[in-house]
Amino acid sequence: MVEQLLDSLAHLPMQRALLACLLCGLGCSLLSVFVVLMRMPLVGVAMSHSAFAGAVIGMLLGLHPTASGFVLCLLVAGVLGPVSDRTRLPPENTLSIFFSFMMGLAFLGIGMLSKTRAGVLDLMWGNLLSLSGRDVALLGWTTLVLILFLFLFFKEIRAVLFSRTLAASSGVPEKFIYYALLFLVGAVVSSNLSTVGGLLIFALLIQPGATALQLAYDLKLFFLISALAGVSACVLGLALSYILDLPSGASVVMMATLIFALSYIFSPKRRAAKSS
Repeated sequence: MVEQLLDSLAHLPMQRALLACLLCGLGCSLLSVFVVLMRMPLVGVAMSHSAFAGAVIGMLLGLHPTASGFVLCLLVAGVLGPVSDRTRLPPENTLSIFFSFMMGLAFLGIGMLSKTRAGVLDLMWGNLLSLSGRDVALLGWTTLVLILFLFLFFKEIRAVLFSRTLAASSGVPEKFIYYALLFLVGAVVSSNLSTVGGLLIFALLIQPGATALQLAYDLKLFFLISALAGVSACVLGLALSYILDLPSGASVVMMATLIFALSYIFSPKRRAAKSS
């Protein structure tokens, strides 16, 4: 079975799937640090369902689903930041409102589709083996922009993750950093509609960061562990789906959950808390 899996790498669809796994795992896990440390897991949920709703709307209008999902996700990111800052509602309440609205919009669109809904299922659960070269290229560009942003603004990001209020008082452009991170979440999520799917991608925006939270104290190590966890989950999930003929998106999420469970069991932080 392992030999068969290795032989499959000679085929272009499998090569694209493997490259997409690496890019998906890396991009989502780097953003997972932001989502987990700022305690805003619903950012991933709201963004993933916004991308899914946009893709469904695109199918209704005869547009490319990824492009329409990308546009709606960026629009939501542009509205989400100012709304959460200017209203008196806690951020999680604002995110819950966006999530429920986008979920209702998505299923309303599904109900209006008169043609086959097989494409919608791919957008829900993902299909790594059906990716086109354009899908992989989009993943590559969004991941590259994310890495450049983290590299150029690492000090500012670290200050915002510690405290937006203290960052602003220290002269850090915290709103720019915060809004830019929201846009990057939207871009990465929408570009991964065809890999893990709109209803499952939020797991990769939470679990790699939650894994790193069990093991790391230093922020640089936090990013590294999160990236390793996300990439490992995607690659192992792809292998599992190929060997057992399972849905690829669901397999990736199962592996991400398993990695988190192992990190929790062997967490030095948990052991230190027990002994104290």
